Amino acid sequence: MQNTEKQYDEVITVCRDLFEKKMKDYGSAWRILRLPSLTDQIFIKAQRIRSLQENAVRKVDEDEISEFIGIVNYSIMALIQIEKGIADQPDLDTDAAVELYTKHVEATKELMLNKNHDYGEAWRDMRVSSLTDLILQKILRVKQIEDNKGKTLVSEGIDANYQDMINYAVFAMIHLNN
Repeated sequence: MQNTEKQYDEVITVCRDLFEKKMKDYGSAWRILRLPSLTDQIFIKAQRIRSLQENAVRKVDEDEISEFIGIVNYSIMALIQIEKGIADQPDLDTDAAVELYTKHVEATKELMLNKNHDYGEAWRDMRVSSLTDLILQKILRVKQIEDNKGKTLVSEGIDANYQDMINYAVFAMIHLNN
């Protein structure tokens, strides 16, 4: 499991670095996005990954890893939106946004470590395509919860689904990097 933690941190460093660079380019314009808009952005990324996995021809020169990074970063933005609420105007500087990013990554990593312990690193025997499908399933669950105005009868909340998407995307990137 020690190797998993190191690999996880390496992937998150790449994701966080891109997030920070985009914060410097664009500021926190994403703070105006409602959760369904972020969910749809994640859906677009996951659909693109699935398309890359199924189609031999690519007309845009981007790979799966860049799309998985997008899933991680949009999911963390969603977790920040859940915590802070939606803003009318960009309201976070880069340092504050990266601090929130790190806070949510740490909580998500802790969840991964706990599940990884209980499941015995089963993800290591999974295919990247299966991880992609699980992300898509989580997105559809989130969309349904959003359509139900956040109400669930027995299911975990939206935040847990975003955390699972982050962890599945990180696992996929670990596989793709090996």
